Amino acid sequence: MTPDDLRRRLSAIVAAEQPGWIAHGTELSDMLDGPPIPAAVLVPFVLDDPLGVLLTKRTAHLNKHAGQVSFPGGRIDPTDADAKAAALREASEEIALDSSQVTVLGVLSDFLTGTGFRITPVIGLIPAGLAFLPSPNEVEVVFDLPLSVLLDPDAPRLRPREVGGRQRDFWVWPHPEHYIWGATAAILVHLARALRAQE
Repeated sequence: MTPDDLRRRLSAIVAAEQPGWIAHGTELSDMLDGPPIPAAVLVPFVLDDPLGVLLTKRTAHLNKHAGQVSFPGGRIDPTDADAKAAALREASEEIALDSSQVTVLGVLSDFLTGTGFRITPVIGLIPAGLAFLPSPNEVEVVFDLPLSVLLDPDAPRLRPREVGGRQRDFWVWPHPEHYIWGATAAILVHLARALRAQE
């Protein structure tokens, strides 16, 4: 797939999404103690050779999602104009990604998590060769998941896990160094299916 092909497919995906709807996790609604916290993540596709999607591993000392693989992102603050602004702000704070280097294509439908967040994924494109500066308070490492892995229908696996006293299946993506699961893995599955549907 060329960078132009990827841009075209991703643009078609966000055009077909329903912002504000929940694409994943509706079954968690009755398990939450209160209304979910609005959050946003930037899903940055790197226009490199090979193409890939950028991920981070959070530091081990954080109160929430410590040590987990995630996209740059976090809560939507009252000062953020929208989910896009929040995702770009968080990416700047977490890995020093200059928002002027991001071509935002749009947003996906929301993803609800068992930890009480309602995440809006913001799809963006970034050029190859950017230097990232992970915040030592938040991010341990920045890495890519190759597009070839994302497009492989046999790559993600469903694994059982108990959440709130209930047994649930969750997605896990293969990586030689990192364990990719939870909302991040679900967003990747959603995107992978949509990208393959355009082949």
